[in-house]
This record gives sequence, C-alpha cells and structure tokens, in this order.
Amino acid sequence: MHSAFTIIELMFVIVVLGILSAIALPKFSETKNLADISKGRSDVMSLRSSIITARQSQLIKGNSNFIPKLSDNGTTLFTGDGNQSLLLYGVTAGVTDGHWSATDNSYKNYAFHVHGVSIPFVYNSATGKFTCNANKDGTTAQKYCYQMTK
Repeated sequence: MHSAFTIIELMFVIVVLGILSAIALPKFSETKNLADISKGRSDVMSLRSSIITARQSQLIKGNSNFIPKLSDNGTTLFTGDGNQSLLLYGVTAGVTDGHWSATDNSYKNYAFHVHGVSIPFVYNSATGKFTCNANKDGTTAQKYCYQMTK
C-alpha cells in the first residue's frame, strides 16, 4: 500500500494557504505603512533637535538667528544652508513612500510621502519651528500629520 496525499487533501491545503495569504498580505502592507510613518517621525525629531543645536552654536557666537534654510540642494535634504550644518549625512530626496522632497527652492517647504500621500511640512526660520502644515479637515494627509508629530 502506497502512502500519498489524495487530490482532496491537496486541494484543502491549497485553499487553506490561499485564505491565510489573503489575510496576511494586507497586514504586511499596513506594516510597511506604519514603518514609513515611524521613519518620518524619527526624521522630524532629528531635524528639530538639529535646528536647536545649530541655534545654540550660533548663540555661542553671538548670533541669535535660527538657520535660514534647512537644505542647500534638492538631492540631499536637511544638511544645512551651506554655512551651518544640520544632519551630518542628510536625507536622500525622493517622491516614493518613506522619502522627503523639497517643494520649493527656498528649502523651507517639504513633503513626506507615505502611502501615496504627500504630507506638507514647513520650516519657519523666524521661530525655528518645523511643523506639519496639513489642513485640519480630516484628510488623509492631516491624519498622517498627526501620527508623525504626536
């Protein structure tokens, strides 16, 4: 007598694997989304800390101004204005999920991209604040904005 799987047993296993994969794939997608948000939150906190550190360096030199802009080019962001440094290595710009992009040439407006949504951030050189600039209207960008800055 041969011991082997029957067609019905194999079909049952395939159906069970199909159901498991239908449940698991959306969970993996959401995990990637949450990881991108976590990366963005970490970047925001690092930037804010770097802005304060740059200001303290300027205060020691007798200059009470905040850094005028956060970047000096559109390919590597948040390295500083060319005179003052912020992040040592900066952040590579991009428009895909989990990346930052500069939205103007003054390098004060940025967007973080997650799940196909661009979350706007603005740097105020008068106050040194780097804040999310999404409308408070319940949009997806505003929800992500809250998750990144809470």
